[in-house]
Amino acid sequence: MQAKIKSHIPPLSFPLGVKGKLIAIFCACSQQHRGRASFGMSSFNLSNAIMGSGILGLSYAMANTGIILFVVLLLSVAILSLYSVHLLLKISKEGGSLIYEKLGEKAFGWPGKCGVFISVTMQNIGAMSSYLFIIKYELPEVIRAFMKLEESSGEWYVNGNYLVILVTVGIILPLSLLKSLGYLGYTSGFSLTCMVFFVSVVIFKKFQVPLPMHLVIDSSDMCQPKYFVFNSRTAYAIPILAFAFVCHPEVLPIYSELKDRSRKRMQNVSNISITGMLIMYLLAALFGYLTFYGEVEDELLHTYTRVYTFDTLLLSVRLAVLVAVTLTVPLVLFPIRSSISALLFPKRPFSWIRHFLTAAVILAFNNLLVIFVPTIKDIFGFIGASSATMLIFILPAAFYLRLVEKEPLRSPQKIGVREVAAIAEGRTGGCVLFAGHKYSGL
Repeated sequence: MQAKIKSHIPPLSFPLGVKGKLIAIFCACSQQHRGRASFGMSSFNLSNAIMGSGILGLSYAMANTGIILFVVLLLSVAILSLYSVHLLLKISKEGGSLIYEKLGEKAFGWPGKCGVFISVTMQNIGAMSSYLFIIKYELPEVIRAFMKLEESSGEWYVNGNYLVILVTVGIILPLSLLKSLGYLGYTSGFSLTCMVFFVSVVIFKKFQVPLPMHLVIDSSDMCQPKYFVFNSRTAYAIPILAFAFVCHPEVLPIYSELKDRSRKRMQNVSNISITGMLIMYLLAALFGYLTFYGEVEDELLHTYTRVYTFDTLLLSVRLAVLVAVTLTVPLVLFPIRSSISALLFPKRPFSWIRHFLTAAVILAFNNLLVIFVPTIKDIFGFIGASSATMLIFILPAAFYLRLVEKEPLRSPQKIGVREVAAIAEGRTGGCVLFAGHKYSGL
């Protein structure tokens, strides 16, 4: 009887348009419930992805470009970074995916997917290496200063190679095993607090000691601010600036975990994060440069140690920077692991074993890389000249031109995107050639 009754129940049917809208509403609702990270936590994560060790090289960039040229370049890169985030969010809607590799595959097939994977991996491995390099270099100095040890002491606890491995295994690896980026919002907030403390001390030290006597040389011209500078090191400034604003591998993962997510909401997260970091970059670069002028080194903290070896406040700053970069490494590792999963295991379910092994292999590779890279400037220059420019300008523009079909090819929007991509491609080629020439002389 029940079977007979059921057979007379007509199936539900909707007009095609209504049915499509219901499916879209259902999918949108299911995606909304998956987002758990608040607006504030998402802003912390994105800001922390932007703010990293790049801030330590900006005073060096200003010393080799001049104040006015540096400000113009920094503002230009920040605006273009915001624009490319806008493009990335738009193509994620048009492409129907929040995974960068899938957008590349939909735009250009397997080559597009591999291009994204290579760019994300190179960029984030370069970023992680720069963070680990700071740990390797700064942590022994901090320990030696607090313990009043001589520089020639050979104890294992002031050996940078041992310490970077210890920090990686004890702190970075456990945080890297978290399944969701949203859980890193608290550590990102603390990391940003440490960097605010760093910028505050840089400003304070400028007014405390206007010109360190240890750096005074015969030529008084070296102790005057320069507004435009062109020399053999100026070409390093552009890739350092490009590297300082790269957050694009983290944009879509953070967007996918944003609570009540929408393009406008995520764009606001990006606007707040990039604007806040722009202000901090300007302050740190300007006051760091005005403290040491042309004598500033490519790593700002090392310049301070030439003058204030046992200054308690600066030791606290160095410790704060160490904490900040240590807590940033897990955030940067997340997109690399996601890229590997999307490329090699696209249809397999989540596995804790694969999750752990991928993180362990990535961290082991970065630890080995840090041992053999001579200076932090090489990491900033080479990676910033290649993969950073690809992620900020070229890939979002190329995907936009391919995936956004409702706009004609000769529309003002697509013409502007093509111009940005062409300029970025020319800049990338010049910087990579310069970096390659520099490497060939090592």
